Amino acid sequence: MQDLELKWEKIIEKLRMRISTFSYDVWFKQFEPIELDNEKIIILTHSSSAKTQILRNYIDKVNDCVFEVLGENLEIVLLDPKEKEEYIEQHKVKEETIVKKEEKNPFNEKYTFDNFVVGKSNQFVYAAARTVAEHPGQRYNPLFIYGGVGLGKTHLLHAIGNFLLESNKDLKIMYVTCEQFMNDYVESLASPTKNKATMEFRGKYRKLDVLMVDDIQFISNKTGTQEEFFHTFNDLYQAHKQIIISSDKPPKEIETLEERLKSRFASGLIHDIQSPDLETRIAILRKKSQQENYMIEDEAINFIAEKTDTNIRELEGKLSQVYFLATLAGKKTAGIEEAKEIFDGQEEQIKDELTPEIIIDKVCNYFGASKADVLGKKKSKDIVEPRMISIYLISDILDLPLKSIGKIFGGRDHTTIMHSRNKITEEYKNNKKTQNIINEIKELLKSG
Repeated sequence: MQDLELKWEKIIEKLRMRISTFSYDVWFKQFEPIELDNEKIIILTHSSSAKTQILRNYIDKVNDCVFEVLGENLEIVLLDPKEKEEYIEQHKVKEETIVKKEEKNPFNEKYTFDNFVVGKSNQFVYAAARTVAEHPGQRYNPLFIYGGVGLGKTHLLHAIGNFLLESNKDLKIMYVTCEQFMNDYVESLASPTKNKATMEFRGKYRKLDVLMVDDIQFISNKTGTQEEFFHTFNDLYQAHKQIIISSDKPPKEIETLEERLKSRFASGLIHDIQSPDLETRIAILRKKSQQENYMIEDEAINFIAEKTDTNIRELEGKLSQVYFLATLAGKKTAGIEEAKEIFDGQEEQIKDELTPEIIIDKVCNYFGASKADVLGKKKSKDIVEPRMISIYLISDILDLPLKSIGKIFGGRDHTTIMHSRNKITEEYKNNKKTQNIINEIKELLKSG
């Protein structure tokens, strides 16, 4: 039993490195093994929709992680909660052999205040999170943290949770993604015993001491969920219970978010977490090297930090790749050669796979803009911004001549293309919002 738990922790840790935090929290957070033998591993998912999504989009990654940890290709069997009971009955699996997820700390124990690297980009939001953890419900309520992908928002939420559990194990604390909150609400409405299910849902969320909701921006366009969250928020707030919210953007920029919710969010502290500067990135890499016992030369660490300015998750991923490359070559210490090889190979692969059309499509999808409009003559702000960012990314990633880019965008003069490229280049240096947008689109381009 203990052996299964240890192996499973290693599998999950590898899986975390290969998928986004949002995908992990929504589909894999309650992932747990039921049984392991020489031929297969039986895994429980928290719902039938989670099982469907994992089989459709992530099963290859799960297979790879299982193989890397266990050293053999096993059949992966996924069960939803109803199928779990049938499986236990049919195969006579003893309850004590099942990993009890609910008995574990719901927060990632690696995410603490002690291992959060503080720099100029995050010192204020770190101080706010620490204050909330030490005085829940008394200071900065609600606490609203926003920023781009992979900058440490989830780390801080888990750090608050770990601190609170350590200081007071009797506190009722819940951490959910916005998607989980919505799914719980929808399931309560769809239940055959709707009234009872709705009351249970409200009791689950409104009798807490601390509620943490990650990625609240996904509540946009969901009128019923906003209504329910508004009342949940009010009940907790009036009872002086702590509310902590994270988002990729400030409340005023969340589309179709009701004004009364924006007002509630603004009643506490709203603060952003920015991309780490070079010194902080170097400190993060050194901290990660110590935690993982990686032997990596300072020159290689500095090179990784200089070449990766998007987010912390990618930064740490590059560090792991560089060290892995060194171990494949039989070296105990990774150096600048491995660092350069990782980045050279990645840049060439990205250039080989990407085309101007793919970049434009990704940008249009990100902004919800029409490709015909972006390539056309319209000059409204909601079209000009994705057009200029498309031009910047094509120039930056593919290094195409300005005249060639001009032809793609309806035969525009190369001076017009140069103006767009230079304007976004300047904004990227000085405007955090533009920086976050471009970094997130680059992440989408890398993920395919």
